[in-house]
Amino acid sequence: MSLSLLIFLPLLGGVAAWLAERVNPDLPRWISLLTCLLVLLVLTSSGLSALADPASSQWLLYSQTDWIPRFGISFELALDGFSLLLLVLTFVLGLIAVAASWSEVEERHGFFQANLLWTLAGVAGVFLAMDLILFFLFWEVMLVPMYLLIAIWGHENRGYAAMKFFIFTQVSGLLMLLAIVVLAWQGAALTGKLSFSYGDLLGLDLPPELAFWLMLGFFLAFTVKLPGFPFHTWLPDAHTQAPTAGSVLLAGILLKTGAYGLLRFTVPLFPEASQTLAPVAMLLGVAGIIYGALLAFAQTDFKRLVAYSSVSHMGFILLGVYAFNELALQGAVMQMVTHGVSTAALFMMAGALQHRLHTRDMRKMGGLWQQAPRMGACAMFFVLASLGLPGLGNFVAEFLVLLGLFAVAPWMTAAAAVGMVTAAIYALWLMQSAFQGQPDDDRQMADFGVREMTTMAVMMVALLWMGLYPQPILDLAAPAVQSVSNLLPANTLVAGVAP
Repeated sequence: MSLSLLIFLPLLGGVAAWLAERVNPDLPRWISLLTCLLVLLVLTSSGLSALADPASSQWLLYSQTDWIPRFGISFELALDGFSLLLLVLTFVLGLIAVAASWSEVEERHGFFQANLLWTLAGVAGVFLAMDLILFFLFWEVMLVPMYLLIAIWGHENRGYAAMKFFIFTQVSGLLMLLAIVVLAWQGAALTGKLSFSYGDLLGLDLPPELAFWLMLGFFLAFTVKLPGFPFHTWLPDAHTQAPTAGSVLLAGILLKTGAYGLLRFTVPLFPEASQTLAPVAMLLGVAGIIYGALLAFAQTDFKRLVAYSSVSHMGFILLGVYAFNELALQGAVMQMVTHGVSTAALFMMAGALQHRLHTRDMRKMGGLWQQAPRMGACAMFFVLASLGLPGLGNFVAEFLVLLGLFAVAPWMTAAAAVGMVTAAIYALWLMQSAFQGQPDDDRQMADFGVREMTTMAVMMVALLWMGLYPQPILDLAAPAVQSVSNLLPANTLVAGVAP
């Protein structure tokens, strides 16, 4: 019941927020805030009780109800430490998104908050669904409200950005649906039972060529959403045109559904085929790190720079997943969480600047630290986190990925490290362009208030905690990481050293 609540509470909260606008324009915000807090309460209480008394299976919580039994489709949900971690991130950033939109959205407040909550519901379903048809349903559910957030409340070129986001995700999602149907059909041919359950489809003895093409359908869908190079082109436009809350959700949560899909479905369902693709996937990861960093350095638009930095950081996840050892896999999981926090904060910063200055062009900024010292201090913290300063969570994530990768592909590790150096250049250039220099004496700009400083403080504490004491995160993710490692051919895991 608690697993279903994690999905249905945001769905119902969205309906309530939409209707509440007729009563009071401010009421939808409070409903969104309370809904996220209530879901976090249910999640933490259920998760903590399950962790205190773990079951013998790999799942902390599990439920299955027949849905369309004739076709082997069920309402199957499961929670382990990995999905628990991502769900906590989802609803904490949901709270941040509500706070970011508090004064920015000026029309149709109810429908805005409804779409925000429905996006969270779709993401929660993605992280919980263990039936592949149900998973695909939630994959589509989170797409539509995010499209509306960009298309209705976005900026000057929102229609183009929303449609591009929709087409990229929809086309790649249809490839995954085709792969799901063929996989289930092949499973029925091998076992005599038609089922879309994750557990039933694991370990099928598929013909190698068929397994490769099915794996490619999943890989493309998840890499487009990640996004990995060269499927990233929708991301800068979507981020630049999205409202602040949309950018927070997109960078902090929706990109992580792609990484989650690679770890949860692509590699476990097709371990040998994934091993075959690994060199190409790692090359794409390295290319994304360097290409994203170089393009970030070329930007003058604050949000577009942060968007390209996300392309660069997501390259580390591809490297971590396809290095195929536990260190790198743990680094990929850490990168999902820490990038979600640090980049969400930078997009909130960009949204606050645009709301105050009515521009995203860093050439029209300069000297902001003197006029808004609290904002400048927050920007410096999250820029340093993004470039991987030791002591903050992003450093732990990237260090683990590079450490695991070095045992497998030293030259790729060196190339990825070059991307980290470039990250320091564009991150510090952002600080120099926007916050240093001579301020415009005619410019009047309000500094961060209590609401904004509270949200920033929460994210600062989270990154400090993950940087100084990451062990709880690593422990939560360990069973899922080990289960992925155990599915891989033994010769890829010899004390973390490549054969």
